[in-house]
Amino acid sequence: MSQHPLNLGVRFVLEIVALIAVGTWGYQKPDGNLRYLLVIALPLLIAGLWGTFRVPNDPGVPPVRIPGVVRLVMEFGVFSAATLAFLDVGYQRAGVFLALVVVIHYVVSYDRVLWLVKQ
Repeated sequence: MSQHPLNLGVRFVLEIVALIAVGTWGYQKPDGNLRYLLVIALPLLIAGLWGTFRVPNDPGVPPVRIPGVVRLVMEFGVFSAATLAFLDVGYQRAGVFLALVVVIHYVVSYDRVLWLVKQ
């Protein structure tokens, strides 16, 4: 089920929302000019890590190969940070909704989760 086009679309949207969440946090939390750096740097950092550290045999060639369990932990960290970012800036509904959709996505993608654990 993890390769179903609808599920892949949901995953893509989750990744984009995670970048928006950390960017929003980076803009709203610090005072002064630091916010202008963080609103750009945090999403770029996460996107860079997301695309660099990948599991072999996942679509595309991984620039840096990591075990599947490490990838799951990394994904959990990104989605957790995004959820906490929404909650911290006062977007409780967005944070709870994001967490709920992430959990549902991973339940539906159980075959990918099992595959990653075996890598």
